[in-house]
Amino acid sequence: MATIADVRALGSTLERSYEVLVRGRIKFRVGQLVYVAFSADERTMEFGFPKEMREGLVGGQPDKFSMPSPSDMRFHWVRSDLAALDPAEAREFVVDAWRMVVPQKLARAYDLAHPDGPG
Repeated sequence: MATIADVRALGSTLERSYEVLVRGRIKFRVGQLVYVAFSADERTMEFGFPKEMREGLVGGQPDKFSMPSPSDMRFHWVRSDLAALDPAEAREFVVDAWRMVVPQKLARAYDLAHPDGPG
């Protein structure tokens, strides 16, 4: 069972990433781009995810994932039940979402420094 603490420390260590509090919700950004957001009750984690792969993820594991709100469907975004994820899985989704908003050279440098993943 993943918690916000499992991924919050990671989000703070990723290059160019910073935490913000928006209307009671913790979000992580690179520049002005949000790549991870938590619900105010910290039970749901939304994160950047390729739109073209979203239906497969949600359809394959509906107990863990759901589509974003109707207003967010235009974005590369998906919603997860944080408690249904294991901590390593949650961290992987955070890093993958971060990769979507940083230059490729930063993503490659991260991969070289962390060959076994975010751990």
